[in-house]
Amino acid sequence: MSASRNDKLRCCRGFTLIELLITLTILGLLASLALPVSRTVIQRAHEQELRHALREIRDAIDMYKRAVDDGKIQKSALDSGYPKELRDLAIGITDQTDAKKRKLYFLRRVPRDPMNPDLTLAPEDSWGKRCLDSEPDDPQEGADVFDVYSRSVTVGLNGSPYNQW
Repeated sequence: MSASRNDKLRCCRGFTLIELLITLTILGLLASLALPVSRTVIQRAHEQELRHALREIRDAIDMYKRAVDDGKIQKSALDSGYPKELRDLAIGITDQTDAKKRKLYFLRRVPRDPMNPDLTLAPEDSWGKRCLDSEPDDPQEGADVFDVYSRSVTVGLNGSPYNQW
């Protein structure tokens, strides 16, 4: 009877301290390897969002310019034909060729710069803006919005700073 009792105790004892320490060490190593990978995945997702937002805004600016060139948007002789503000792309501009004077919309909403950490800014204020008269190497705001760029000086996974995308 004592032999069967020892067999029952031996099968139900549990883990030793050494086994638990080895398991925790292995789990710690795996977690330390997964952390940099997860950071890269998150950064890649932000970069993809930045590319999409830049393409969306730049396409809307180009459509606005085409509408001006087609005479759908009123322009004075001194205007460049580009929107005065990013908000104009989303709030709509009256179509001069439409008898009912409906508005032309180029964006549903202005996307936020995903690389700008200041969430208190309005989405249109989170971007750097370049006017038509400024140099590409030294973008300056002015009377119109010719292009947008991220204000982040952080370097992306491809090695170029976000503000040069």
